[in-house]
Amino acid sequence: MKKQLLWLISPVLFAATPVGSTEILFELSNQMNYQLNYKEYSTDFQSVPANPNVFEEVDSYLDKELTTPYKKIKPNQSFSIIGVDSNSQNQLVFQLKDKSYVVADQTHIYDDIILSQKVVAEKAWLKKGFTLYSSPIANQAKKIDIGVKPYKEVTVSEIVETHLGFFAKINSKAWVNVADLSETDNRIDAVQELLTTKYHSKNIAVYVKKLSTGETAGVNQDKMMYAASVTKLPALYYVQENINQKKIKLTDSVKYVKETEDFDGAYEPEGSGSIPKTPDNQNYNIDDLINRTAKESDNVASNLLGYYAADKFDKRFYQETTRIAGQKWDMVSRMASAEMAGLMMEAIYHQNGYVLESLSTTNFDDQRIARDIDVKVAHKIGDAYDFKHDVAIVYAKEPFVVSIFTDQMTYDDISQIANDVYRILK
Repeated sequence: MKKQLLWLISPVLFAATPVGSTEILFELSNQMNYQLNYKEYSTDFQSVPANPNVFEEVDSYLDKELTTPYKKIKPNQSFSIIGVDSNSQNQLVFQLKDKSYVVADQTHIYDDIILSQKVVAEKAWLKKGFTLYSSPIANQAKKIDIGVKPYKEVTVSEIVETHLGFFAKINSKAWVNVADLSETDNRIDAVQELLTTKYHSKNIAVYVKKLSTGETAGVNQDKMMYAASVTKLPALYYVQENINQKKIKLTDSVKYVKETEDFDGAYEPEGSGSIPKTPDNQNYNIDDLINRTAKESDNVASNLLGYYAADKFDKRFYQETTRIAGQKWDMVSRMASAEMAGLMMEAIYHQNGYVLESLSTTNFDDQRIARDIDVKVAHKIGDAYDFKHDVAIVYAKEPFVVSIFTDQMTYDDISQIANDVYRILK
């Protein structure tokens, strides 16, 4: 039995209120008792159903010997039982109001009533494909619409048990099978459906993670692409680690010399940013370099951090960043996946330091992920050749990571993906 089902029905199991069902006295003649006691009838009734229904189509007969077919009774079709009898084959049969007979077998006929009920006060989330009913009693239930949608939170006020299972009353308006409810927020399933149906393209890779639950969704999230300036994230993370461990300070200054652009993993000085493109032998503070790397994506600032504050991407650097990203993020080839970038951004989020603050207001907030989202966004962009990327923490009510890598797509495409994900998780 699924966890969600147990979660909702456990109060019923431990505090069930039985409901009586017999309206007709279940009395048999001596001969009938003799016949029925001659053989064990595990599928026979011990009481007459007050509101009979059938699990599937059942034949009725003109005689209690069940030899002359009369008509078929379908599920939720109204019929009444007026008596009980037995035939020469020692079968217990019900006589119906239309004078026909059916086998009194609990595998075919059931009493369509509430067996137990319990008042609760719980939150739940609707699954895809749910159906709402006006009643938990099958032959009284009609399909209804109260304006709720899949993956949305609802309030459960009552749980009942019937022969068809457990049903929950939601928003005080409708009944739904408990199997169509999730105990936990299942909006990540909606994100996965969105990505699979709308953004399943070889040119798009997306990784989404809810930080409160660890649930993820994605499409091509492990596809390796040239990450461009998103590769500055591992360096920023490692710099923040060195700050946290008091190996360096934000106020420390370092000199811009030729060696800072000649080590493995250094960027070409050209590109965005405001630091001169040739070494000027000037001193720059670590906090200033973090800001220029995060906010401007300055290649020179990133090189200075990599050289002085990230240990020139040595063995310890790769050990730590590989632990975070799940695999080696080569600072020379700069090949990475959307998931690797998302995991690195998540690690920066948990550091909750100066780097995260710097990523929260950048020169690129009017494009890509941050463009249309109306809450705080910390993000790092990357551009090179036909590759355009963005990786972000979106500070929704429950913050989440969204990492979007693209090839031959536009900034608007990235914004649209981010907007669609945010509409679900905001």
